Amino acid sequence: MTNVTTMRERVDLEKASATIENYLLLIYILQRDAEPVVGARLAELLGVSPPTVTNTLKRMTRDGWITMEKDGTQLTETGWQAARAVMRRHMLVELWMSQLIPWSKLHEEAHNLEHALSDIMESALIKELNNPQICPHGNPMPGSEAVVSHFIPLTQAPVGQAVTVRRIHELAEENTALLAFFEAHAILPGAPAVITETLPFNQTLTLEVQGKSVVLGYSAAQYVYVETDQAQD
Repeated sequence: MTNVTTMRERVDLEKASATIENYLLLIYILQRDAEPVVGARLAELLGVSPPTVTNTLKRMTRDGWITMEKDGTQLTETGWQAARAVMRRHMLVELWMSQLIPWSKLHEEAHNLEHALSDIMESALIKELNNPQICPHGNPMPGSEAVVSHFIPLTQAPVGQAVTVRRIHELAEENTALLAFFEAHAILPGAPAVITETLPFNQTLTLEVQGKSVVLGYSAAQYVYVETDQAQD
């Protein structure tokens, strides 16, 4: 069944500015992954000051996108539906551009276009791309989370285990330099690899990809999701 945008999502997106859509996207990712939505974390990911985040979250609360309670910040039903629509459009633009620009640039460029994507263009892309379930970075379209549910972070794979890189988490996509590093070292969805060493004392691991070794800190490796050869059998 074709994954089309609901009328409710369309109406909500018409009310959202580009800035609000960016916040919705990040809050959606954190909430989907059961991570706390903390102002300092949003400031880090968005590259803005904590006071700016606080003011924006207050406006989002006023406009019904989120709730801010003692137990944390959460998307409202309206915010959740709008965030899913933003995510879907963002990924469709990434897929659309994937044959035109470097993989590491897709996320950044998609941010520049996703806000202007019309309903007609969105539906056309869904049809043209054959109702995709994942983006070029291996992350799931809203509603397709089960497709990636069995992938594990690289930091959880044992030494000597043959794996296939399947996904670079959305939060890593916010770091263009990190994506460029992954691309330069062929750490891309579909790449076969083997963990040859882990060093817990300095929080690094060594990955062999295409016959070459690359050292990753745990802070970066945690965003690389893999499928073990055993899981593929």
